[in-house]
Amino acid sequence: MNLHLHDPALLHADSFIDGQWRGAQQRFPVCNPASGETIAEVADLGAAATREAIAAAQRAMASWRERPATERSTLLRRWFELILAHREDLARLMTAEQGKVLAEARLEITYAASFVEWFAEEAKRIYGDLIPGPADRRAIVIKQPVGVVAAITPWNFPSAMITRKVGPALAAGCAVVLKPAAETPLSALALAELADRAGIPRGLLNVVTGTDAEAIGRELTASDTVRKLTFTGSTAVGKKLLSQSADTVKKVSMELGGNAPILVFADADLDAAVQGAIASKYRNAGQTCVCANRLLVDDSIYDSFLEKFAARVARFTVGDGMDENTTLGPLIDPRARAKVGAMVEDSVAAGARLVTGGQALDELGPSFYQPTVLADVTADMRVFREEIFGPVAPVLRFRDEAEAIAMANDTEYGLAAYLYTADIGRVWRVSEAIEYGMVGVNEVAITSELVPFGGMKASGLGREGSRYGIDDYVEVKYICMGGINPA
Repeated sequence: MNLHLHDPALLHADSFIDGQWRGAQQRFPVCNPASGETIAEVADLGAAATREAIAAAQRAMASWRERPATERSTLLRRWFELILAHREDLARLMTAEQGKVLAEARLEITYAASFVEWFAEEAKRIYGDLIPGPADRRAIVIKQPVGVVAAITPWNFPSAMITRKVGPALAAGCAVVLKPAAETPLSALALAELADRAGIPRGLLNVVTGTDAEAIGRELTASDTVRKLTFTGSTAVGKKLLSQSADTVKKVSMELGGNAPILVFADADLDAAVQGAIASKYRNAGQTCVCANRLLVDDSIYDSFLEKFAARVARFTVGDGMDENTTLGPLIDPRARAKVGAMVEDSVAAGARLVTGGQALDELGPSFYQPTVLADVTADMRVFREEIFGPVAPVLRFRDEAEAIAMANDTEYGLAAYLYTADIGRVWRVSEAIEYGMVGVNEVAITSELVPFGGMKASGLGREGSRYGIDDYVEVKYICMGGINPA
């Protein structure tokens, strides 16, 4: 497959361990979701290579942690600049292996770069404290790098989820062993190439590619050398990794599944709410953990909202993400499409009304599905209970504020939620009452490098991005200094 890259050297098919590209006899195909065409045959490594990567990270970290913060900052800044300079190539790689439309891929590369820039600056701001105490002693708090970091990242945001973890780890003085998703390893390898060009010392960023995620995960969780595990993915896998990390008492951060509601109250700006719901629900063909999974609409405006919303959904252009005219790309693979289709069929069989969409688009390829709107959905249907991860919008009614809050909280998840209202009192009441780590009020574009990203309940632990994002990569050490006699 010809990706038409300006810099073909960004396309790697080998793992990156201890500053060297590592091949393997066993390889696995990385395919374009839109066409099914193989882009590259990538090195399929496992537990043994993971152990080597951990050892390399431990060696590299010994000197990296001692380097002045300004030096770490400078190297991260160079990496940031190279990512932006190669934005178009990185976006094309992402669209080829992940499927999202080019416009979204370009935005993700900018988003990914922003975390590297942010944490390049935060490297110089890892402050300690001097705590007042008795006259003959001083209490000092310092922050030190936690140790070797294992990072496991998903396929839906194959660049941003890497930099959001690797940026703070390197800034704090840690080294990283990264396991990218087998569906989208090319973005990770391209970022490693640019990190190498930026002068990031060998062994600090290791990328282990492979299809045996369980074996690689076990190696990472069982290692005493790995002191921190950061994971973005499903709640089921996150729980397993948490359990496996218990024996070595690792520091962990988990960004897991979501079931985001968007609450549209009767006093909302209806056009703004429709636009927000469209932008959130159908981003990356609905394959985001923070996208609006359930649309909860006040009964008095339900029909008006549904009419406007469905009309907008019908205007999507579905196709290959490489086509600049496409506004909705494929799902990641045929299995994902089959799951989405089954959820729609189950809902319709249970009484939901299909307003638009609801069909696979076989004429485009095996992973395409129509953007879909379901009305008259109830809380016992799969599309209400489960994370859809596809271009399907279930729309439900509520009668009053209390019912809206109860419906929003009726889930094990608690990552992101959104509400549209003009009532400032309601803004405060609802924002405080709903059990979510992030709340967007009259806005769905709520993520950036400046703010903390993370959830409650089964949606995870810890926060990424912002000034809080480096906390999980440091240990807080208290030092008591005695024998200080007053003059």
